[in-house]
Amino acid sequence: MSDNNLTTDDQKNNESNNIDIIDLGKTVEEILIEVVYGLPHQQKLLAITVKLGATVEQAINQSGILTMFDGIDLAVNKVGIWNRAAKLADELQDLDRIEIYRPLIADPKEVRRRRAEKAKEEGRADKTTGGRVNPLRSKQEK
Repeated sequence: MSDNNLTTDDQKNNESNNIDIIDLGKTVEEILIEVVYGLPHQQKLLAITVKLGATVEQAINQSGILTMFDGIDLAVNKVGIWNRAAKLADELQDLDRIEIYRPLIADPKEVRRRRAEKAKEEGRADKTTGGRVNPLRSKQEK
């Protein structure tokens, strides 16, 4: 519908709502997606169009992000779509955001176990339950 075919009421509604019609430059056979990767000191978000039916791996390769960051190895790095684990062969939907995850430096369970052991040694945690020290219990034992 062109602006010439809009009624006066339609034109007023569009003006009052500040509606802008934007051409994203994609065809019906294409979808718009984002590819993101981040390091502590540098992050990159790329918005690209890919063919309908494209896979996660195809989109990552098409985006060129692999050439921007040397540390990305799709055999090692896990990927996700909108914070949910995904496979490289998963098919994309319009407006998906592909996230490339860095490997974990430390196992979260191991870090928590070490922290709990340290708290027990320092007396900040109950040696039996592992929870906070109960001040009433320690008075009763004396």
